[in-house]
Amino acid sequence: MIHPTALIGHDVEISESATIGPFCVIGDHVRIGDYTTLSASIQVGDRTTIGKNNKIYPFCCIGFPPQDVKYHGEPTETIIGDDNLIRENSTIHRGTTTGREKTVTGSGNFLMAYSHIAHDCQVGDNNIFVNAATLGGHVTVGNHVYIGAYSGVHQFCRIGDHAFIGGYSVITRDALPFVKTVGNRAKTYDINTMGLERKGFRPEVVTALKKAYRILLRRQLQLAEALNEMRKEFPRIDEVQYFADFIEHSERGICR
Repeated sequence: MIHPTALIGHDVEISESATIGPFCVIGDHVRIGDYTTLSASIQVGDRTTIGKNNKIYPFCCIGFPPQDVKYHGEPTETIIGDDNLIRENSTIHRGTTTGREKTVTGSGNFLMAYSHIAHDCQVGDNNIFVNAATLGGHVTVGNHVYIGAYSGVHQFCRIGDHAFIGGYSVITRDALPFVKTVGNRAKTYDINTMGLERKGFRPEVVTALKKAYRILLRRQLQLAEALNEMRKEFPRIDEVQYFADFIEHSERGICR
């Protein structure tokens, strides 16, 4: 259903089961999937793809030009997956040709009011952005991440799977997976034991991650030595191997 006050651009494909509410504005070359709802007064920019079963609340701007002085109208994209809940006044900007050329938000994410995903970000699945959580350009967010209210993530940073970012934090380096990272500037505060247990992680996995964290930060080893030791000690714990790989591939360094 498309409300008669909505404005629809050229080359737009909207599923018959989607709902476009009053005063929405849809740009050109847009695709909107089954059962997605744009409630009212939402703007969707050119070359945006929105998947199935998304619910987007008033005054969101999706797929608008990036806040990047190098951008001059190139035909870049915004891609949003399925089953996302995007609350009032949230913004997701399209990519740039100097970056990935597209901004991608996965599926099952909950963006609370005033959240911001900047150009060229890659956001995974099942993440929670609390009110006004903000990503700079080119940020990569894994899966099952919690980003607290009014937190800011510097451009080009990575946030690992199951990371917990406390409210009002400022992330200027990569935030470790499975770890609580809090503060301005942010520091790590051990494995998020309670959060992992609530998510159903096996006790032996949580214990192994806690030991790996201690190897990294409390034994005063060189980084290569610490990574080698945790890999040797827990060769069959996939989560520890991922933890080590994430650190090894960091370009900005990690929050400690």
